[in-house]
Amino acid sequence: MNSKTFEEIITKQIDICKSVLIDKAKQYADDSDRLHNFKIASVIEGCTPVQALAGMMAKHTVSVYDLCRQHDIGLAIPHELWEEKITDSINYLLLLKAVLAEPEDNEEESH
Repeated sequence: MNSKTFEEIITKQIDICKSVLIDKAKQYADDSDRLHNFKIASVIEGCTPVQALAGMMAKHTVSVYDLCRQHDIGLAIPHELWEEKITDSINYLLLLKAVLAEPEDNEEESH
């Protein structure tokens, strides 16, 4: 794959990720806190917001691994499904970056 094609793929994927994160914000967070769901899940689960996010992200990671296995044994995976799962995985890592940037999380790590 040449550099131009690679850059086009990356740019398109980043645009998709950003669009999904903005659209999903309306479903999964309130206007005052984009990370609301991870914080509430952490209270429900008795863990940190990072651990709550990791648990949610694990489901998406397993799904990607399952698709990779299916692909490797010759099953046809629709392009739209690959796009959805890849986007979800990238977005969870971006959300993890945001959760780690929260002041209360940084205070816990310094102790």
